[in-house]
Amino acid sequence: MRPFTYLRPDDVAAAVELAAGAGARYLAGGTNLVDLMRQGVETPEVLVDVRSLTRQIEVEPDGTLVLGAGATNTAVAEHPRVRADFPLISRAILNGATGQIRNMATVGGNVLQRPRCLYFYDTASRCNRREPGAGCDALDGGTHNHAVLGHSPHCVATHPSDLCVALAALDARVHLHGPGGPRVVDLTDLHRLPGDEPARETNLEPYELITAVSVPPAPWGRRCVYRKVRERASYAFALVSVAAVLDVDRGVVRRSRLALGGVAAKPWRAREAERVLDGQPVSPELFEEAARTALRNAVPLRDNAYKIPLATRSVVAALTQLAEEPQEAP
Repeated sequence: MRPFTYLRPDDVAAAVELAAGAGARYLAGGTNLVDLMRQGVETPEVLVDVRSLTRQIEVEPDGTLVLGAGATNTAVAEHPRVRADFPLISRAILNGATGQIRNMATVGGNVLQRPRCLYFYDTASRCNRREPGAGCDALDGGTHNHAVLGHSPHCVATHPSDLCVALAALDARVHLHGPGGPRVVDLTDLHRLPGDEPARETNLEPYELITAVSVPPAPWGRRCVYRKVRERASYAFALVSVAAVLDVDRGVVRRSRLALGGVAAKPWRAREAERVLDGQPVSPELFEEAARTALRNAVPLRDNAYKIPLATRSVVAALTQLAEEPQEAP
């Protein structure tokens, strides 16, 4: 571990000012950043501790859920209003990590998790995310766990967050504060696909800090499922995950939301598949068509062609499960 300076500001504005002045990194739960520092992947000279600045979990009068960036995953998953009104979030978190990690990990840190790729973590390997222009050893290495959607010749890593998949399905928005002041972006626009600049993982401006994530009210979103396929029954990253919401009225899909994890460098919102579903009578054939549409542009690598049928079947299974659940009384 290299020496670093530790700073703990009193408010968001002070945190941004300190970080921008020192070329620092923000520290919250540290479940990802500290591991990367131990591996030598991250080598910040200054850490600005923001964990205690934004820990609120609130439901606004219009029903919007506001999750402070410093709120722990445990606090979010166990919050009564989250469990009652936004169960997809709670289910994704509980599928995501052990209790010990959930107790430390935060909402903001979860959103900004670094890629899942052994070559990214191995400083002896070439990685365009660590060192732009170095090359990508994953391309000729083991690609079993890598992306099938949105990857490029420069990077094939996947985004590891379970929470982000649920938030993408629920039209979440990310609240930021940086040297230029506050702004809000859609979560689906926050992360970037690798393209020819894989080192730019998000559309954050320099030293912008996530202060909160908000989720609009969706009473019909209680009919949901988070389905995660992993290599072992205990906690592991998703090979494929599906966050699905289905609003069915008299056998017809009124509204749907569908997002995939484990398949791309960002949470993958399957909007074309939603358009296939919306307004159509429920049927196995409809769900098959939606699943094929969600994976239509998938391009397998040498070792991960299995992900395409696995994701397809997982989407069908999730939608079928939702369609078979009894409709809540109005």
